[in-house]
Amino acid sequence: MNMRAAPKYQVVHDELLRRLKAGMYSVGTRLPSEEALAQSFAVSRVTARRALELLVEAGYLVSRQGSGYLVNTLSPPETTCLTSFTDMVLREGRMPGARLIEIREVDETPPEEVTALFDEPVALIRRLRTIDGAPKLLVSTWLPRRLVPGLSKADFPEEGQDQSILRILADRFKIDWGRACETVGSCAAPPDAAKWLGIAADTPILSQACTAFDDAQKPVFFDQVYRVGPITYTLVGARREADPA
Repeated sequence: MNMRAAPKYQVVHDELLRRLKAGMYSVGTRLPSEEALAQSFAVSRVTARRALELLVEAGYLVSRQGSGYLVNTLSPPETTCLTSFTDMVLREGRMPGARLIEIREVDETPPEEVTALFDEPVALIRRLRTIDGAPKLLVSTWLPRRLVPGLSKADFPEEGQDQSILRILADRFKIDWGRACETVGSCAAPPDAAKWLGIAADTPILSQACTAFDDAQKPVFFDQVYRVGPITYTLVGARREADPA
C-alpha cells in the first residue's frame, strides 16, 4: 500500500511546531523570515508562508506588518480553552514569575467547592504569580492525586516560559481537558491572600474560580485565584482541538 507523502507546507509546519514546543523560540520573539525558512527547508517562499499561516490560525504566532511572525503563545486558547498568564505577560515584554508556596500530595482539608467536585483524594499546588517581581496572583490548584504521580517541586520552575501550569499539567502529567467554566467576582482580600499579595487585609480584589473538564465531562482541576489588578478575556470556542501533526 502506497503512503502519500505529507504536503511540504505540512512538513515545515510540523517541524516549526516541534521547535516551538521544544522551547527553541520564546514567546514574544520573532521567527526567521519567510525567505530564510524557505531556504532552510529547501521549499518555496509560498510553501513557507502557508506553514506560518497555519501556526497563526492555530494561535501560536501573530503576523505584524514590518515585524514578520512573532511567537504569540505556546498554549493557544484554541487548544487549551484557557489563557496562559505566563504567555500574556511575555507578550507584553514583561517578566512573569512563579514562586512555589507549597505542594500537598494529599490535601486533608480542601474547601467545600473542591470536595463537591472531586469524590477522591486531591493534591494542592499553591503558587504566587508575579510580573516584574511584583505579586499579582495567588493561585491554588486542586486536582485528583492520581493524575499527578510523582508530583514535586522540580515540576514547577519559577522562571521562563515553562512555568505555565497549563503546559506543566498537559506536558508533564498528560492531563487533557476539553472545556472550562470560570466565575469572576470581587471580594475582600482574606488575610492569607493579603499577606502574599502585599496588600492590606480586606482590600477589594478580584476572585476567580475555574474548573476544567475532560471530554467525559469529569473535572480534572480546579483553580482558586486572588488577583490584584484588571483581567482581560479572549473569548474562544469551548472545545479544545488537537494540535495538527
